Amino acid sequence: MTAQTSNSHNLEAALLDAEGFVQAAGVTIHTEKLEGQQRRIVAFTQIPATAEQVWQVLTDYNNLSSFIPNLSHSQRLSHPDGGIRLEQIGSQCFLNIKFCARVVLDMVEAFPKELRFSMVEGDFRQFEGKWTLEPVNDATGELVCLGYDLVIRPPRAMPVALIERHIRNDLSHNLQAISDRTITLFAA
Repeated sequence: MTAQTSNSHNLEAALLDAEGFVQAAGVTIHTEKLEGQQRRIVAFTQIPATAEQVWQVLTDYNNLSSFIPNLSHSQRLSHPDGGIRLEQIGSQCFLNIKFCARVVLDMVEAFPKELRFSMVEGDFRQFEGKWTLEPVNDATGELVCLGYDLVIRPPRAMPVALIERHIRNDLSHNLQAISDRTITLFAA
């Protein structure tokens, strides 16, 4: 086991012992209150695949909305500096009101370990984080720990507890959808 993989598992174990974590359908989610309305949401799941296979699913930017629940639009845009820019629109109904949020993200790929994103425009005051992919030593076959680490600050008019709850719920479904898509595409 590498030091990086060990550190990831130590972080995951610490989150499991901490308050503010939820575990559902193989996804562990931890929320942390930062200053003001800022929140950090961290999620982990294990997927029976290689990091390269999961990477292919995560970076299929124009097709993410075809399998990720509540993501109604995902499209790669031209980037002024030649990087990767992505527009996403999430939609969800709660309290009989359809809520849509748009973000334009700059992506920084570090294949196949980390995919960083930061909002350059959108409906939040802050939306930035990263996806991490770390192989897990498992005698039964290939296994990767997929992590998602988000720091978010909603608009002033939105109740932060409501946004936090919905993001946590969505993350559980989204990580499961990424796992399902990976297994479907790469099942032997």
